[in-house]
Amino acid sequence: MTPFGPAYGFGLYVHWPYCARICPYCDFNVYAAKDRDTSSLVDAIVADIQGHRDRMPTHAALQTIFFGGGTPSLLMAADIERILLAADNAFGVSEAAEITLEANPNDVLRADLPGWRTAGVNRLSLGLQSLDEAALSFLGRDHDAASGRKAAMLALAEFPSVSLDLIYARPGQTPETWREELRVALGLGAQHLSLYELTIEERTVFGKRAARGELIPMQDDDQADLYELTQSETAMAGLPAYEVSNHACSADHRARHNMIYWRGGDWIGVGPGAHGRLSPNGARIATEAERRPQDYVEAVATTGRGYADEIALSQAETARELLPMGLRVEGGVEQERLAALGTTVDSDAVARFVDAGLLTNTDGRLALSRAGRLLADRIAADLLLA
Repeated sequence: MTPFGPAYGFGLYVHWPYCARICPYCDFNVYAAKDRDTSSLVDAIVADIQGHRDRMPTHAALQTIFFGGGTPSLLMAADIERILLAADNAFGVSEAAEITLEANPNDVLRADLPGWRTAGVNRLSLGLQSLDEAALSFLGRDHDAASGRKAAMLALAEFPSVSLDLIYARPGQTPETWREELRVALGLGAQHLSLYELTIEERTVFGKRAARGELIPMQDDDQADLYELTQSETAMAGLPAYEVSNHACSADHRARHNMIYWRGGDWIGVGPGAHGRLSPNGARIATEAERRPQDYVEAVATTGRGYADEIALSQAETARELLPMGLRVEGGVEQERLAALGTTVDSDAVARFVDAGLLTNTDGRLALSRAGRLLADRIAADLLLA
């Protein structure tokens, strides 16, 4: 069995690093947009895509393209169309490809939505983050709840598939307030929800506030209660979890691009700080583009590519990525794929987690139960022997 590579999907990730406002919880590679001339960055992304084609002349057509960030909804429709045309010229884009654009509500309210659609975008991922006014202020968002709801309705009227992002397990949040907020979000009618527990990262504004004792993260047990509530509410509304944090009304509306990450497929990463995983000649290669936009632009101009190094991952490193990512998604991961990487799964740990109702083992395929998803990282770490 092939353990990784394009058999599990082939996509393109485009990182747009600029934001109108940098949120206090954000740990991504982002920069303030201000009044920047971004034409050189668009030029570099286009050239980087072509540079990848020169090194991957036999690769199949792209099945997914994802514009992430940062705030790619700051891009003009013409720039999106230009990048998509470059991808099509370089690799071909499958007729049924999923093409996702991450967007902020205020951008949706003033954007050329038909222009985005005409450019090729067929899925919008809308960063609501909350539908509570106080929470939006706490999270540093630049929109209010009414704007978020309006943006969702506009997106649903224009795009065949819409995902809404929300952050919960905020300090002081109660099950009652989260249930009410979640039900409002579910009532908007989006086909997909990404529901993330607030994570306090050390380098962020929230991380620095937490280090000073000014922000107290929610306790683990309370987070677990909210997670269980989330699973129940979404399942009752017809959007059950197909991954730890992601919910869809049907298989057709699952995030196909993210499935490439979770299943161990190949993806090209372009744009400042973008990561990629490629499998030339049967090897697993990790790439990371230059993080600073100017460094990225200069690297592409000098070398024809945005990343400085290709890192060859060992079989053990590949397995350590494949198992935790594969466990996250419904259906899990085949032990046969891990064995092909020379990795052994601890059979005693498997039996222990199965007996505890945290894991299933069906014909050699390991998958987390609903309860097991609460302990996904720990279970994955305990399963690998070598």
